[in-house]
Amino acid sequence: MAKLQVSTTINGEPVEFLCSPGETMLDALRGPLGLTGSKEGCGSGDCGACTITLDGRLVCSCLVLAAEAEGRQIGTIEGMAKGGHLHPLQTKFLEMAALQCGICTPGVLMAARALLERNPDPTEEEVRFWLAGNLCRCTGYDKIVRAVLETAAELREAAQ
Repeated sequence: MAKLQVSTTINGEPVEFLCSPGETMLDALRGPLGLTGSKEGCGSGDCGACTITLDGRLVCSCLVLAAEAEGRQIGTIEGMAKGGHLHPLQTKFLEMAALQCGICTPGVLMAARALLERNPDPTEEEVRFWLAGNLCRCTGYDKIVRAVLETAAELREAAQ
């Protein structure tokens, strides 16, 4: 089957790649694009480990065809840190041990960042609801939720 050429923007950089018509964005990211941060946990959009942004909207990259990225803006976990500096969420996850095996962590971080961009002062209930699409088998979620809430507080304080 013929390969398709896709021109897109990933983490602010223009990118071109070839893909098969049925190839998922997750496969393209982890394969020819070499961006292995997004993980495959389920392959059916149920776990959130492969969460990316597509034109600013959270999506499971295992459910998006790579060809659908044509002309669109993609954000991955690799684009979260800027200039060698971790995003405050990444720093707080490390400080609070809000990660263990790391399979879910990229998707959780992507979802948490999207939440804080939309709502800089979420309640615990809002954080738990927002992250409900990201399954974690290791942490029990409490440290994750606390890390998101503490990051939100620190970002609000820094903005004042």
